[in-house]
Amino acid sequence: MVLCPVIGKLQHKHVVLASASPRRQEILSNAGLRFEVVPSRFKEKLRKASFATPYAYAVETAKQKALEVASRMHQKDLRAPDVVIGADTIVVVGAVILEKPVDKQDAYRMLSRLNGKEHSVFTGVAIVRCCSKDGRLDTEVSEFYEETTVKFSELSEELLWEYINSGEPMDKAGGYGIQALGGMLVEYVRGDFLNVVGFPLNHFCKELARLYYPPRPEDLRRLRHDSIPAVDTFENLSDTEAGGSDPGQSAEGGRGGEQADGDRSQAPGAPDAALNGADSRPPFPTGLLELMDGFKASKVLFTACKLKLFDMLRDQGPLKAVDVARKLNACAGGTERLLDVCAALGLLEKTHRGYSNTEAATLHLVSDGEHSLHGLAEYNDAHVWGVFTGLGPAVQEGADQTRGALRVMEEEGHLSQSREMTLQFMRAMHSLSKLTAHHVATAFDLSRFTSACDLGGCTGVLACELTQKYPRLQVTVFDLPEVTELSGGFQRGGRQTERIHFVPGDCFKDNLPEADLYILSRILQDWPDDKLHKLLSRISSTCKPGGGLLVAEAAAEEERASRRPRLRTLSAGQPRSPDEHRCLLQRHGFQDVRVARAGDLLRVVLGTRAAP
Repeated sequence: MVLCPVIGKLQHKHVVLASASPRRQEILSNAGLRFEVVPSRFKEKLRKASFATPYAYAVETAKQKALEVASRMHQKDLRAPDVVIGADTIVVVGAVILEKPVDKQDAYRMLSRLNGKEHSVFTGVAIVRCCSKDGRLDTEVSEFYEETTVKFSELSEELLWEYINSGEPMDKAGGYGIQALGGMLVEYVRGDFLNVVGFPLNHFCKELARLYYPPRPEDLRRLRHDSIPAVDTFENLSDTEAGGSDPGQSAEGGRGGEQADGDRSQAPGAPDAALNGADSRPPFPTGLLELMDGFKASKVLFTACKLKLFDMLRDQGPLKAVDVARKLNACAGGTERLLDVCAALGLLEKTHRGYSNTEAATLHLVSDGEHSLHGLAEYNDAHVWGVFTGLGPAVQEGADQTRGALRVMEEEGHLSQSREMTLQFMRAMHSLSKLTAHHVATAFDLSRFTSACDLGGCTGVLACELTQKYPRLQVTVFDLPEVTELSGGFQRGGRQTERIHFVPGDCFKDNLPEADLYILSRILQDWPDDKLHKLLSRISSTCKPGGGLLVAEAAAEEERASRRPRLRTLSAGQPRSPDEHRCLLQRHGFQDVRVARAGDLLRVVLGTRAAP
């Protein structure tokens, strides 16, 4: 996108920035925008708890700032500016919104919260287009938000107070300014840097392009599917398009309720009720509605994987919907709906030539790719979906869903009888291990070990990473007989596989292979305490003094880059803190326990077996 023509659309308009922030002024000035600065007098006293998401609060604050300036300038001059830009930046850690500190102690409280952790920076932006008719102000509001992830280093008290005493934190959201001295606190940034400074210029320019460059006719159909269609979309899968099948869909193709009832944006000619205080309705619960719709997106992804849609489009795409339907032996209407939703979710690209994979789909969703997550999708669809369907009874009875489901399968003999179920599980673990094995293998220097035993090592992905990293290391993968029997189908060969051996056995019953280093990756969290301590006791009694135990488990939510809630804890155990892991290993005779992060998902703990 060429930015100058977009900014140029505002060159002959009276543009007002409703902010006194010198950083926002500098960003927009450097982009070539000419504007007047009129700081907003809006009192930022919106009740944060009434908003479904932090960014909804930032967007509403930005909107009210801009509307206040537009209304005040119209009342003063009986003429409104053409455009008013409002913005509000907040810092969010956990679920806590941090704005500007009120004093040094408040700045210390904020910076202490951020110390050593990742947090999100949200900027809400409102673009208010104004016009005056017969002495009346009419407004049209466009709004959006941008999110950037920032990680602070581990900082000493001395450094925190030195920064606070510089005075820089006092007028900045979260108590720091990344573009100045505060930059020394930051370890890394993921996303738009200018968003952290105070204004997401790139997203702003895209929004201007959307407002001032109307879509081409061939793009209109794509725009109608910018969100997941209601479930009714899939209830009628005939080849004939039925008009008005979705009661939540407006005549214009927008999401039902948002424009007519819940959207704060105003059509030209309609006065904004917020200007006269008449609108007392709560903010529209967009975040909650998206959360309620989330399972539909998952099922669309699972269905597309099950049909091997992404394999087909990698090999033969782009394809028209009717050609995809013919190859799948499926209904043309239902297939087109599925393809359109996949395009709306960013899984497919749709052009005049037909549908094709996005780069992410080819990389992660084809069934035979090096970095494929296809197996994980299949396992979630076939097993985890059903586990979470029984969440209600599990909450009432206090049962663990995964263990409960496994216990039923054991009683019925399914684990030993169902080859396909075992393969599904192995494919899922293989997919996850591909994402995490390198981080686990490189979290610590393991060159002092010459032999390792990966207990529950499944398909040997971690073993391959370890032998690539450490040329002297021999690795034994110890897992159930039905797993080791099928593991050969996952091996790609190579010289390092000569140093990997698969040994069948049960960690709780059979003698453990001798090794300098024992490894438990994503194992402990899945077992109740009695089995957990039994397994660690067996490892401790087998491991020689000076040997090691490497444990890789899910990181606690506050440590992780992902902002997803702890959904896994509903089907497995609660993640342990670093101190809990230290105590656990020390209890079983391992000393000098060290802890390190392994990518975004895992924490790795290494302990050394002490002499008896």
